[in-house]
Amino acid sequence: MTNYESALSELSARLIGTDSTLTTSLSDILAAALQELIEAELTATIGAAPGERTNERTAQRNGHRPKLLTTPAGDVDVAIPKLRTGSFFPELLEPRRRIDKALWAVIMTAYITGTSTRKVDDLVKALGCDSGVSKSTVSRICKNIDADVHVLRSRQLDHQPFVYVWLDATYVHVRVNRHVVSKAVVIATGLRADGHREVLGVDIGDSENETFWREFLAGLVDRGLAGVRLVISDAHAGLVAAIRRNFQSASWQRCRVHAMRNMLSAAPHQQRQMIAALIRTIFVQPDHDSAVTQLRAVVAQLEPTVPGVARRLEAMETDLLAYTGFPPAHWTKIWSNNPIERLNRELKRRTDVVGIFPDTASVIRLVGALLVEINDEMIAADRRYIAANSVATIDGIEPELQSLPAAPRD
Repeated sequence: MTNYESALSELSARLIGTDSTLTTSLSDILAAALQELIEAELTATIGAAPGERTNERTAQRNGHRPKLLTTPAGDVDVAIPKLRTGSFFPELLEPRRRIDKALWAVIMTAYITGTSTRKVDDLVKALGCDSGVSKSTVSRICKNIDADVHVLRSRQLDHQPFVYVWLDATYVHVRVNRHVVSKAVVIATGLRADGHREVLGVDIGDSENETFWREFLAGLVDRGLAGVRLVISDAHAGLVAAIRRNFQSASWQRCRVHAMRNMLSAAPHQQRQMIAALIRTIFVQPDHDSAVTQLRAVVAQLEPTVPGVARRLEAMETDLLAYTGFPPAHWTKIWSNNPIERLNRELKRRTDVVGIFPDTASVIRLVGALLVEINDEMIAADRRYIAANSVATIDGIEPELQSLPAAPRD
């Protein structure tokens, strides 16, 4: 019997054996039993009990963080274990997550409106809902989720300066006027002056349309977004112009990952590995002047054999090296869109389940529900993405930090 099964058996025995003569309340018993289940699941996950030394151990415990659960027996306080590396959240508490409700709502919306695909139909049958699902039930769940998503998308952003902003777009298929079209889901995240990150906004539209980008960024500014020093993104058509218009004091960093793909697309396949290795030497330079010198040396080296790649690299010099105007300790986190990639991976997991969305509202509902969850995790994170004292070394940021409340030490 596993530790998890043992704890579950003990929970059952304790609850069955409970009578009215016990002074311990049901909520206290439930809290203790849940905690045992959580600890047992962690032990199974990392391969070692507290204080146990095993060859199978994959991580080490690092304290706990409190979490309040609402149950039929009342509010219950439990402690979620933390790890020194990686993260842990017990599967026992997963089923009620907002994102899972949103995914269910999107699937059911497609099913009851007759716009579902075979994949969705199979999912509905697997969920046991093919014999009938209440439109009012779906509507009620959608209404609750939409309220949470609206708060995320409309909240004020003037509580702190956001020095770095990452923008990225991923694509989904949506039914529009009986046609299936590809739409871009645009997500913005930002680094606060205290070193924590937040999700700033999300929208759906045409990622190659300057008007769309201008309105999206203007909406963030209208909600109070300020203090932006650097915007990191791919080179979507119209986006750079929108950035210049809305963040006139900010620099633009072209994502080095997307830039590399763009350059390699102009190179013969058999030479791409060598060219990529050569271009990467630019990013190991210790300062701005060295990076510029190396970039120009690489351009000169590539010009005779792959002039198309050389011309593209030369044209990108300013935007590809914008990160060098900021503290070197930040470089690996601001020279690409990698910090937002986790969001995209989580997003693709859900959107791939749906396949084709019944309407744009369903896209915002599902993506927004995921971002509400991730935003909560970002804000509650024990460790800052970048230390606050390191953020303070950015030129010109000190006056803005003086108005902030004192933050706990890292």
